[in-house]
Amino acid sequence: MSTVTEITNDSSFHSHISSLPPTTTLAISFHTPWAAPCAQMRTILSTLASSYPPQTPPTISFISVNAEDLPDISESYDVTAVPFLVLQRDGKVLETVSGSDAGKVRDAVERHAGKSGNTGKLGLPPVLDATPRENGETNRNGGSGGVSKDLSGYAPGANDAKTAPEMSSKEGDTEELNKRLEELVKAAPVMLFMKGTPSTPQCGFSRQLVGLLRENGVRYGFFNILADEEVRQGLKAWADWPTFPQLWVGGELVGGLDIVKEELDSDPDFFKEYSAGKGKGGMAAPDAQSTAATASA
Repeated sequence: MSTVTEITNDSSFHSHISSLPPTTTLAISFHTPWAAPCAQMRTILSTLASSYPPQTPPTISFISVNAEDLPDISESYDVTAVPFLVLQRDGKVLETVSGSDAGKVRDAVERHAGKSGNTGKLGLPPVLDATPRENGETNRNGGSGGVSKDLSGYAPGANDAKTAPEMSSKEGDTEELNKRLEELVKAAPVMLFMKGTPSTPQCGFSRQLVGLLRENGVRYGFFNILADEEVRQGLKAWADWPTFPQLWVGGELVGGLDIVKEELDSDPDFFKEYSAGKGKGGMAAPDAQSTAATASA
């Protein structure tokens, strides 16, 4: 059966591509270790790959690429979010799939590589069948055959036994962190929370976003989230945005690399008022700054 090959460097990637005949479909899965949906995509692709028997020449080849470790390859395919699947043949991109929807991934692969010999045995998650309950009944217990009582309206009384230990509150610490985060996102009119620094970015997405800001002449503040785990984890929850880099403008979250690109595509002047010549970029007033936020041109 076929498998998913992990590509660890640029030379291996180009060597693998050049070894394939022009009739072979290549499935390239871009991932990162920190994005949970990427693990699901790995399972989906491994299952699909196992359904295609090895052939000479091969019908399809599956490879996996860490988008952050190999940023040049990611940029060549315009990868702005993961998981991201590229299907190509003879050096030409046939189709791309963003996200880890098993149905969409399978349909795309079969559309370009044909159906495998055992498509009915892929083991993809089945559709769950749920039957609404009637008359307040819950599911029957197979052991007793009886119907349990509807407890949806029951509230425990003062004399009922406790079912969980009391937890100490950390509201004070949370409030203090949230206040710090609120100050950080407003430390400059344009704030970039990234992995690394503009001169030495530690991930491909951060590097691309820094490049976009420079191309548009934006003066901005930045915060290296790798240097402060409290801010890194706190900002995910506070902003309800689980990934980095994050770009904030005027104290409001814009989003990650893909959202910023979309904003620029729809409005080329998106950063105009924050460009170096307009006077709104750069650092905020000293009393609004955090010592951990740094300015960059």
